[in-house]
Amino acid sequence: MTKYIKTLALLAVFFIPFSAGAWSAIGHRIVGQIAENHLTKRSRKAILGILGTESLAMASNWGDFIKSDSNYDSLYNWHFVNLPAGLNQVGVFSYLDMEKEPNVYNKTLQMISVLKNNQSTADQKKFALRMLVHMVGDLNQPMHTAHKDDLGGNKVYVTWFGEKSNLHKVWDDQLIDYQRLSYTEFAEAIDFSTKKELISWKGKSLKDYIYGSYLISTKIYETTKPEAKLGYKYNFDYVGTLNAQLLKGGICLANVINDIYN
Repeated sequence: MTKYIKTLALLAVFFIPFSAGAWSAIGHRIVGQIAENHLTKRSRKAILGILGTESLAMASNWGDFIKSDSNYDSLYNWHFVNLPAGLNQVGVFSYLDMEKEPNVYNKTLQMISVLKNNQSTADQKKFALRMLVHMVGDLNQPMHTAHKDDLGGNKVYVTWFGEKSNLHKVWDDQLIDYQRLSYTEFAEAIDFSTKKELISWKGKSLKDYIYGSYLISTKIYETTKPEAKLGYKYNFDYVGTLNAQLLKGGICLANVINDIYN
């Protein structure tokens, strides 16, 4: 389904204890670029009317960019949904339905509603689309649908090529950055899907995508213990999963946007 991407480059990283940034800037742009590759003509026209010349790839990082503005502090929880450990599909779906605190699931639904509402202003639609692009990327990052008790892996401390890190940060950016590809190179390398896969993904709901990410986070927890020394082998083991989630994020986003405008 995806091409495995491996390099032998080392990446020096900084220790950031707690993060909710989701995919790195490159990761979000990959999702945005792949989504743009799969939009219908009507969707492209609608997006052009909202964003102008701003591409989905460029719009994708706005959700992180505005964290520098305290006026947007209330959006912090929009980037993730932390779940209890050990849930099955019914449990995850039930949690998503019942959780009233802002999270990546209920706020994504809200942004979709804004975009579907003909009464929404131009500014409201621009805000909603930028956040939608970002949050659909977020919900396909496994550690943004991970466990409550460790804040989505932020409290699972590890090393990445000898540098202090945590499990959340490894999946946010270090694993992506290690591939040493631009977002356009990365998107071009992994944007390959069979017709069967595209049909299958089109039939999935946001809950399905979140549950899929949750299952992957469960595997990550099982195979990545606290104080683990991560490096070449970890990249070898998980780059395929990384690629698949970025690809699914892009297809998911395209499906959501196409559903809004077609």
